Amino acid sequence: MGTRRSFVKKLSAGAVGIPLVYNSVDLYGMEAIYDGPILKVAIMGLGSYATRVAEAMQDCKRAKITGLISGTPSKIEKWKSKYNVPDKNCYNYEDFDKIVDNPDIDAVYVITPNGLHAEQAKRVAKAGKHVICEKPMGVNAQEGQEMVEACKKAKVKLLIGYRMHFEANTLEVVRMRKEDEFGKIIFFQGQSGFIIGDPNQWRLDLKLSGGGAMMDIGIYSINGARYMIGEEPIWVTAQETKNDPVKFKEGIDETIQFQMGFPGGAVASCLSTYAVNHLDRFYLAGIKGFAEMQPSTGYGPIKARTNKGDLNFKHITHQTVQMDEMAGIILENREPLIPVNGEEGVKDMKIIDAIFKAVKTGNKVFLQ
Repeated sequence: MGTRRSFVKKLSAGAVGIPLVYNSVDLYGMEAIYDGPILKVAIMGLGSYATRVAEAMQDCKRAKITGLISGTPSKIEKWKSKYNVPDKNCYNYEDFDKIVDNPDIDAVYVITPNGLHAEQAKRVAKAGKHVICEKPMGVNAQEGQEMVEACKKAKVKLLIGYRMHFEANTLEVVRMRKEDEFGKIIFFQGQSGFIIGDPNQWRLDLKLSGGGAMMDIGIYSINGARYMIGEEPIWVTAQETKNDPVKFKEGIDETIQFQMGFPGGAVASCLSTYAVNHLDRFYLAGIKGFAEMQPSTGYGPIKARTNKGDLNFKHITHQTVQMDEMAGIILENREPLIPVNGEEGVKDMKIIDAIFKAVKTGNKVFLQ
């Protein structure tokens, strides 16, 4: 470990403009040998995104799948064979509290529908295991805060699946903003959207999702505005458009345009939608320069440019980097350059709550 850290330190000293994400030398296209502790992870909810995470984790050096939790026995059978997980480390949604007695599991990654996150995360914490929860962390800020308090009480960590917080181009833009290379920030634009398919899926079920496009894709523009501008918004306004009230029932937003105001004077103008494809763009403007990312939050590769030219960082599967870096946070108490803790998740939920309130009332909603 010591030798590796020395190498990375020398590398970063000579690599101006390259964002250093802990010890991930692979970020620069170089193979590294890792000899530290391994985070033993149980995946909860074996759906499409969990499949993506699991496949990405096969390339992790600091995290390994050691447990499975699902309500579908056939998925357990398929997954335990594919990822070599023993029967004793497999659970269903009724009995997973038994992980309290399983030393093969350090943390549980909750990748279930939004409406189930809070209860499941609190049960994981009560069992004494660290919680990694996919975003949004709950269906409102109150649920998120309850999750934070439950994990603090249990003395376990709560991390939210913000994979973009470890992405190289994103980190470089944030570094440039922090070093005042763009000057005073004036404007941010975030466009997040795609045309959603199956009308019977859980994302269009209010009880399971907590909302529509905003909870699924709009949260990227909210979170992106915060880390790109580097401040917390103090007000929001929002307007909803719904062209298909059959598919997008009461409480399930199809399209929301929303604006956020920041204490330094910057304004964000964002669009969240389930009705338009190919919307995945961030634009940050300051008085001295700009940054544009398109795609900005897709699975990659991310494309970014600034007033100084294109950014050309090597693409590494986001979930691979995320899980390796989260292993460092949990096992070694490392601090990420952009937070991924429960408190970070609550901040996004408070903004979403305010956006829904602004849509309903037609008023500007101020944030504390």
